[in-house]
Amino acid sequence: DNSSLIEIQTSINGEPLTNYMADGLIVCTPTGSTGYSLSAGGPIIEPRSNSFCLSAVAPHSLSMRPVIVCDDAEIELTVRSRSHNFLVSIDGRSHSYPEGTTLTLRKAPFTIGVVKVKHKVFFDTLRDRMMWGVDQRL
Repeated sequence: DNSSLIEIQTSINGEPLTNYMADGLIVCTPTGSTGYSLSAGGPIIEPRSNSFCLSAVAPHSLSMRPVIVCDDAEIELTVRSRSHNFLVSIDGRSHSYPEGTTLTLRKAPFTIGVVKVKHKVFFDTLRDRMMWGVDQRL
């Protein structure tokens, strides 16, 4: 049963951040910030930002808010679960781990090339996709 509440002990560069009590935790890059993280209440992050965002999914506290950290940070997550296991999903690929497992997340030492359309500005695309400035009553 991977549907029960989990506790995620979180540290950044070895310093405790918080213990999330939630259905899950999304860790994303600026590129991923407009996907699942946005749906879970996370911020839209400009693509040139060198950062990661941590967003809790259905947290059991109103004070839990998304946190932005530098992309050179090492993020450690240790998960506890009533079902004694938890599911990690990365870009649609999932794997189950036993509770107590510590996951260490860090930026890869390499980059990938991404096709960029000439004359396409991030904020233009954002306004278009989010329909900002469009009066839907018309």
